[in-house]
Amino acid sequence: MAGEISTQNVIVKIKAIYSSLSSREKAVADYILKNPQEIIHLSITEFSENSSVAEATIFRFCKRLGFRGYQAFKIALASEVVEPIKNIHEEIKEEDEVLTLAEKVFTGHIEAIKDTLNLLDGQVLETIVETLSRATRIDFYGSGGSSAIAMDAYHKFLRTGINCHAHSDGHQQIISAALLGPGHAAIGISHSGSNKDVIEALRIAKANGAATIAITNHYKSPLTKEADYVLYTTSRETYFRSEALASRLVQLSLIDVLHVAVSVRKQEETLGNLQKIREAISIKRY
Repeated sequence: MAGEISTQNVIVKIKAIYSSLSSREKAVADYILKNPQEIIHLSITEFSENSSVAEATIFRFCKRLGFRGYQAFKIALASEVVEPIKNIHEEIKEEDEVLTLAEKVFTGHIEAIKDTLNLLDGQVLETIVETLSRATRIDFYGSGGSSAIAMDAYHKFLRTGINCHAHSDGHQQIISAALLGPGHAAIGISHSGSNKDVIEALRIAKANGAATIAITNHYKSPLTKEADYVLYTTSRETYFRSEALASRLVQLSLIDVLHVAVSVRKQEETLGNLQKIREAISIKRY
């Protein structure tokens, strides 16, 4: 990014300025230097808890290094400590044949779905489904790769008869959240749980009395703090890589679960809507 130091000199830079750091900043530096591989998998909240240093101190330290924030710092650090090919997929090797690549990608997806199924809390899931079934409006928020998940959720939930919307633009998310209230629900989708727009939208929706739900891969991420209920996905994908692969399929699977469960509870209305939809779209098929 413009104005930031070379992504290849993070550790060198830390060592160079170490003597000029405050005691708290040295605690941040020490933790990074001792655990560079671990850092790239941690949210700023997890880093704070593991190092016993305030999040604000960590953020200021990243700024002092020349980065806009913690996420930018982690991406730069990852470029130093992670083998480049791992930025594409964690399990692959350059010499792998295409069929081997396929096997590794498919295996990763299958394992992520199985692991997430085992992670589901039945009581939380039941409460979320009941909340969505009673909601008179549901808004889905997702940016970047998660915007496709939000649109998929919108496409499915339309069939339930519930008034719903999907927003990927940050300004639209904020406007939408400002118009929510009691009896409404907002679902924020973010693999990292750190997308500022989605976090802010969920915060505003919650402040206005709407039920808030987060779908994320990371415990104690900023997004979870704004959610009444959280559905966690699990995959082996690293936190620094923006192109989440297996987690995307897990997110879609969770949306399918919510859609099917809500449809069962609103069965009469959903079945009636499905019939209307089939009749309406029949003219678009040969």
